[in-house]
Amino acid sequence: QVQLVESGGGLVQPGGSRRLSCAASGFTLNNYHMSWYRQAPGKERELVGIIRSVGSATIFADSVKGRFTISRDNVNNTVYLQMNMLKPEDTGQYFCKAQRDYDGIVYWGQGTQVTVST
Repeated sequence: QVQLVESGGGLVQPGGSRRLSCAASGFTLNNYHMSWYRQAPGKERELVGIIRSVGSATIFADSVKGRFTISRDNVNNTVYLQMNMLKPEDTGQYFCKAQRDYDGIVYWGQGTQVTVST
């Protein structure tokens, strides 16, 4: 069964850090571009960042550039989102997406909640 499972969410104080994980099962991540999205209450889902399938180049939204990083561990079939200097506006449900690089097939995870608050 193909599955993406996010974990690592929770309550974080402003200025704090958090690392989210996205573990894949039922397929291997080697041929997939991996993305993180987030959705705040009442807002549309937005792209946070992407790590490409080959070479691991990354692209980030301007709102998180310089604070967030994405890494991938193809051996353990997991992708990570490291979030530093968190702000209240980073609050939201964070989703992981896998997109196969040669035919565009997409899988989504169920999301993990991150709340940045005092």
